[in-house]
Amino acid sequence: MAVVVAQREPRHLRGIVDMGSNGIRFSISTLQPPTERIMPTLYQHRAGISLYDAQYSASGERIPIDDVTISAVVSSFKKFRRTCQDFGVLDENITVLATEATRTAVNSEEFRGRIKEKVGWDVTMLPKEEEGRVGAMGVASSLPEISGLVMDLGGGSTQLSWLNKKRDSEEVEMPESGAVSMPYGAAAMSRRLEEAERNGKVKELREEIRVAVEKAYATLKVPKDLEDAAKKAGGFTLYLSGGGFRGWGYVLMSQHRVNPYPIPVINGFKVSRKEFLSTDQVKAAAAASLDRDEDELFRISDRRAAQVPAVALLVNVLAEALPLVKEVRFCQGGVREGYLFSSLSPQTKAELPLVVATRPVAMQNDPSPLVDLLEAAVPSGPTQGALDDYKSVFTRELMEAFANLIHYHSSHSKDLQATAALRSTTSGILAGVHGVLHESRALIALLLCARWGSNIPPSDEAFKRSLEQLVESPWTLWWINYLGAVAALVASVYPAGVTEKNKGRLGLSASWDRDEKARPVLLLRAKISKDVDEEVFGIEAHGVERVGKRKRWIGGRDGIGHQVAVEVSSAD
Repeated sequence: MAVVVAQREPRHLRGIVDMGSNGIRFSISTLQPPTERIMPTLYQHRAGISLYDAQYSASGERIPIDDVTISAVVSSFKKFRRTCQDFGVLDENITVLATEATRTAVNSEEFRGRIKEKVGWDVTMLPKEEEGRVGAMGVASSLPEISGLVMDLGGGSTQLSWLNKKRDSEEVEMPESGAVSMPYGAAAMSRRLEEAERNGKVKELREEIRVAVEKAYATLKVPKDLEDAAKKAGGFTLYLSGGGFRGWGYVLMSQHRVNPYPIPVINGFKVSRKEFLSTDQVKAAAAASLDRDEDELFRISDRRAAQVPAVALLVNVLAEALPLVKEVRFCQGGVREGYLFSSLSPQTKAELPLVVATRPVAMQNDPSPLVDLLEAAVPSGPTQGALDDYKSVFTRELMEAFANLIHYHSSHSKDLQATAALRSTTSGILAGVHGVLHESRALIALLLCARWGSNIPPSDEAFKRSLEQLVESPWTLWWINYLGAVAALVASVYPAGVTEKNKGRLGLSASWDRDEKARPVLLLRAKISKDVDEEVFGIEAHGVERVGKRKRWIGGRDGIGHQVAVEVSSAD
C-alpha cells in the first residue's frame, strides 16, 4: 500500500538482504510512524540464485560455491547497493542476513570475503537457533495474534518453535532457544527423497524425520497453558512460513472449495487439518503444473512444483509426530520481516495491522466518534455462543478500520465506488498490507461495498460471491449489509468526518423490539440536530430499513435476516 506520510525520512528506511538457500531477497522498508507496525515495503526484488544447488555436483558430492555463482551474487548485491542509494537508505541501515546455505558452505569464509571486498558489506550469519527465533518473529509480524506451533521451511533446513502473542499484547512469548533447527529444508528434502527412492529407503527416511520432529517438540518445552488451550480448542493451530510451505499453500488455494479463490496473497490463508493433509490431490495438481500442456498454478514455479513430493512427505510426518493440529495458517513473514519486527518497540508490536494500515487514509485523526456511532447502531449485550454472534465478529478494531475507510472512495465516480471498495483489500488500498487475515480482508471489502450500496457491475458479481463464501455465517453477511447502510447514513450527515464543530449532528442507539406479531425487530433510533433536514434524513434512513425487508435477507424471504425499523427524532 502507498505510505501516506508528509516526507519519507532516510533515518527510517531499512535495506535488508535475506540470503537464503533457494534465492536472495532484497527489500527496502520504512519504519516511519505511524505505519511502522506493518513495515511498508518500498522496494523488493528476488534474485533466483540457489546457493544450495551450487554446493552439490551432479553426482551429489558437496562442493564449494563456484566462482560463477559468487560473481552472480556480487552483481546482484551491487545492483541493490545502487537502489539503496537512489532511495536514500543510510549505509548503517543496510543489513545482510545469511542462513543455512551460507553458514554450512565449504568456502563460506571466502564467499563472504568476496562480498565484503566487492560491495563493502559485512554478512551477518544467523546461527541455527537465532535463525529460528528471527523466523518466528517474522510469523508473529504476519498476524494480529498468534498462539500455537510454528514451522519455517527454508531450502536447506526447517525450524520448529511455538509462539504466543495475544491481540493487543506487547509480549511475544517463544522458547528461550528460539527454535529447533532440522536439516529438512525443501531443497534438501528433495535431494534426500530422490536418493531414498533410488535406494529403496523411503521408509527409513520417513522414520528419521519422525524421530527428529518428536525430539524437537520435546526439546521446545511447550508451556502447559498453551497445550491446555490447544486441547480445549480441539488441537493446535500450526503456523507455516518459508517458500516450501507457501508453495504447498498456493496449491491448496487452487484446490479450495471457493474456486477461484478470491484473495491472491498467501499470508493469512487458513485451511483445516483435513485440507492440509490432502497430499494426493496436492501432488497431482503440482505434477499437472509441470506438464507443459497444462496451465501453471498461480505462484508455483517449476522448482516449487518439483519440491511438492518432498514437502508432502514432510507434511505426512508432521501429522504423525506433532500433537493434534486442528488448523493450519500460512504466513508470509520470514527472516526479513522477523528482523524488522524485532527492532520495533513493544508498544508498536501490540498495534493491530488492519487499524494501522487504515489510519493514514482516514478523513480524521480520531476515528472514535465514527466508531461510536457504528457501534451504537448494534444492540448491546453479549452474543457469544449464539447462532447470530455478531459481537464476536464486528469487534472494535474491525469497526475502527471500517470507520477509517468509509469516506475513502468518495472521490470516485458513482459507477466505481462500490466496485473499487470491493477490491480494496485484494488489489486496492489495502492489498499490500502485511499482517491481515483473509477473513478480515473479506469482511472489510464487503462492508465497504455495502457502504456504497453494493452497486457493482456484472463482471464483479462472481468475485463478490467468492468473498461472501469466505464468511462463515450467513448472519454475518446480513450484518455486513446493515452496517454498510448505517455507514452510508452516517457519512451523509458527516461527509467530511466528525469535527468539534459538527459533533452533535447525529446520535444513534439500537435495541431489540417486537412487531405486532411478536417477531423480533431491530429498532434503530436516530436523533438529529436542527441543522439536519429531517425529511431528507428520513429518506436516507429508509436505506437502512430496506436491509430488513425479507426479500433482501440472505437467501431471500425464507432466509437469514432481521426486520429493521428506524425512528427519527430531533435533538432538544
